Amino acid sequence: MKFMDKDFLLSNKTARKLYHEYAEKMPIVDYHCHLSPQEIYEDKKYENITQVWLYGDHYKWRAMRSAGLDEKFMTGSASDREKFDAWAKVMPLCIGNPLYHWTHLELQRFFGINTPLNEKTADAIWKKTSEKLKNMSARKLIESSNVEVVCTTDDPADTLEYHIMLAKDASFKTRVLPTYRPDKAVNITAPDFALYIKKLAGAAGVEIKTVDDVIEALLKRVDFFAQVGGKISDHAFVYVPFEKATDEEIDAIFTRAMAGEAITEQEGDCYKTKIMLALGKKFHDLGWTMQLHIGAQRNNNSKMFEKLGPDTGFDSIADEKIAAKLALFLDALEKDGNLPKTILYTLNPVHNFVIGTMLGNFQSSEAPSKIQFGTAWWFVDHKDGMEEQMRHLASLGLLSKFVGMLTDSRSFLSYPRHEYFRRIMCNLIGKWVENGEYPEDWTALEEIVKGISYNNAKKYLGI
Repeated sequence: MKFMDKDFLLSNKTARKLYHEYAEKMPIVDYHCHLSPQEIYEDKKYENITQVWLYGDHYKWRAMRSAGLDEKFMTGSASDREKFDAWAKVMPLCIGNPLYHWTHLELQRFFGINTPLNEKTADAIWKKTSEKLKNMSARKLIESSNVEVVCTTDDPADTLEYHIMLAKDASFKTRVLPTYRPDKAVNITAPDFALYIKKLAGAAGVEIKTVDDVIEALLKRVDFFAQVGGKISDHAFVYVPFEKATDEEIDAIFTRAMAGEAITEQEGDCYKTKIMLALGKKFHDLGWTMQLHIGAQRNNNSKMFEKLGPDTGFDSIADEKIAAKLALFLDALEKDGNLPKTILYTLNPVHNFVIGTMLGNFQSSEAPSKIQFGTAWWFVDHKDGMEEQMRHLASLGLLSKFVGMLTDSRSFLSYPRHEYFRRIMCNLIGKWVENGEYPEDWTALEEIVKGISYNNAKKYLGI
């Protein structure tokens, strides 16, 4: 078998048919990513592959640190060429790591390079990619990847000016929609919480003195996002909080936080619960989808956090218990008829069966698989993690109604991750068919594969 050829990861005849005939050409709905709408609007161009490949990519930085490289090659003073050469040196060490596959899929799909990247090939690959990048840009990379919709990740206080201008630009066919990410307003224990609330007040035109004022401001910004085309929210938690308290108690907690006083975790959960219940109701009223990303333990290396800040490669998987409070939160919304469509992601695969069984508690006729088990995410979006998530979903729910893959990336070169996922998905289903666990019903299989690749997400999210 040739290295990463057309049948890469497709280990059986059925898988090859499913991928090449049904999945391969389907458009992409990238409903969760961290691309910059400004860079899309301005159609950013890149002088070399380091700028589009290694800037901000903490996945690669972690691998480079594991290889013992000096920090200057990741976030420091090394030149773009030196950083690329450092990555090329590390690449052969990444056997079994999805970075190895992603890197070479990106070289193949965008640059027509089928040669493995290493120290010996680095110079030729640097020159060829630099030449091809002269005719590439943010928009061209998106369009060449057959991306129909991009949902960026945006703060409630954002002006969304670039989304507004993109919506008016008829020359760019891909829709770029905002995603409402209110973490800074929810995380009352963060040191910059009070400063952020003042920023939110200015953006919403609301004087904020109480928690009800915070909610008013947040809901006004939800309406603004909806006007600009937003249909999705996103929230990051180590565990989904649920702690009830009186309005007076919560206001007292909020007042202390705004004065810079320390807030306990339990007190913070009282505030977060009230905010999230109000937002959940609003999302349900608007027909939005709420995404809950659960289980990231962030900024573990305090020395590097102080030096580099967040999202630089020092996060890991949390092991908090999540089931009880998650159930209480979903139930509180459900019993009042306010539970929106919800996608539950877990970073800790230990919780796959917790999430997989939680789904069935709150399904309804409002949407097929209204409560979704989100795709393998971050530290588990590799071959084993994706297969495991899909097998567990199939065992406990309906894989056929799964909304599928997303990039969760800051790089315009990351779209082959959808191809990677589709190949893994087709291979898994193909094995089931060839094992006699599902009939060779091509009509049903086509619907399932095209659904997971594209159709389910488009219908579920209403975009």
